[in-house]
Amino acid sequence: MEDNFFERVYAIAKQIPYGRVTSYGAIAKALGTARSARMVGWAMNASHNREDIPAHRVVNRKGILSGKHHFQGTNLMQQLLESEGIQVVDNQIVDFEKVFWEPEI
Repeated sequence: MEDNFFERVYAIAKQIPYGRVTSYGAIAKALGTARSARMVGWAMNASHNREDIPAHRVVNRKGILSGKHHFQGTNLMQQLLESEGIQVVDNQIVDFEKVFWEPEI
């Protein structure tokens, strides 16, 4: 079941538009498993060898880069987001509501 769940998470993550972000909880909700935000986080962590998964675009519900320690390099997650035009200050996305993308349910 875990592999199937992770693949469903990745299918949604691949849809996150360039320059936008979503949250672990929003992905969980879109999958019909609203209480599984932590498992979505595990899936994002497990995707670090897959270049087709934009894990840097998945943050916590407050727009904080809570998964940044899973990226190589100290600021890689922030650098990837900033390269897409997303402003980050103190590990938090500025204007989070404006760049937030809600997955289709």
